[in-house]
Amino acid sequence: MNRANENEVLTMYRAVRAVEDAPAPWWLRALDRGRLRSRAEGHAVEDAVTELLSSRPGWVFVPWVDLGEVGYWEFVPSESGVYGPATPTTVQFTDSHRGFVHLFPAHRGPGHAHPIDFTVADLRDQIEDIELIA
Repeated sequence: MNRANENEVLTMYRAVRAVEDAPAPWWLRALDRGRLRSRAEGHAVEDAVTELLSSRPGWVFVPWVDLGEVGYWEFVPSESGVYGPATPTTVQFTDSHRGFVHLFPAHRGPGHAHPIDFTVADLRDQIEDIELIA
């Protein structure tokens, strides 16, 4: 999927998806929807986020996720706090908007946090504030 001819990968994805729900990485779904011009553009988004977060203490990459998806990043210090364990601040890739990054703030209690649409630039500009409020 990451090395085969890009047009063949997209054609095969579309053929499978026409018959059933096809698991796929975010960048392939975005490419299919016309939100990315190439697989390389999607990989560049992943690389930029990885470069930013891997250089900061407390961020860990979680490689296991839904079938077909790439991993996500968690800010480990946000897992605990005054009120007990929490779901940590999470950065996840998405095809749902052209920024391709979702930020899920740390949260406690029932339910799920709602994603905030981000770009790589937003993440870079706000990373210190994100870590402080986590």
